[in-house]
Amino acid sequence: MDPPTTDAGDELESYSSLGLTVPYSQKDNAKFPKVLLLLSAYLDKIVKENEELLDSSEIKESTTIFHGQRVPELSIKLYAERIFKYAQCSPSCFVLGLIYMERYLQQPNIYMTSFSVHRLLITSVVVAAKFIDDSFFNNAYYGRVGGISTREMNRLELDLLFSLDFRLKVNLETFRSYCLQLEKEALALVLERPIQVQATNGTKPLICNSSVDETCKHELVRERYSSQALQGCSW
Repeated sequence: MDPPTTDAGDELESYSSLGLTVPYSQKDNAKFPKVLLLLSAYLDKIVKENEELLDSSEIKESTTIFHGQRVPELSIKLYAERIFKYAQCSPSCFVLGLIYMERYLQQPNIYMTSFSVHRLLITSVVVAAKFIDDSFFNNAYYGRVGGISTREMNRLELDLLFSLDFRLKVNLETFRSYCLQLEKEALALVLERPIQVQATNGTKPLICNSSVDETCKHELVRERYSSQALQGCSW
């Protein structure tokens, strides 16, 4: 994604349009922010393009830790909505998560496909939440939200952090430009091609328990990334 230039008026309008300005106190009463729909459409587009290139043998893919054995049944859109609902992160985490995903995908022969997009998304959003939100949950909880084990959540998080060289800071101009570009590129996709919400026959869903917030909720963690936090990861 090539970020465009921005101005103050476009910036405020984009933030509001994407649903990034909804106060946290009103989040439970609000609909899902538009950023989830646009991000899902954009990721759907990239996955489709990559898989067409892989099928034609035009590119060669390297398997990563984010690749699952089966394609999850849950669509990207529904998965993003699930993350937002149960992880209780700010909408901005999804924009920041996209930036992390694209930085990760700059590595040679690494492509996002149906086998990896869900794990990349949950991991990137979790890392973003821990970096910019005032409070967040532990990885046991996030694993339940994402349908993966605590051990896998820990491994995915560390792999992403090391791949990014722990460079999580994103300047304001980059964040603004991603918001605008997300609207420009993904909105066209939403109008042209509805997002698929039906499961593909023969696929296996990630483990999704609707009672996750009742069975696996712990006290909010209020620490930033630190050596102590990393030493606390279980394996």
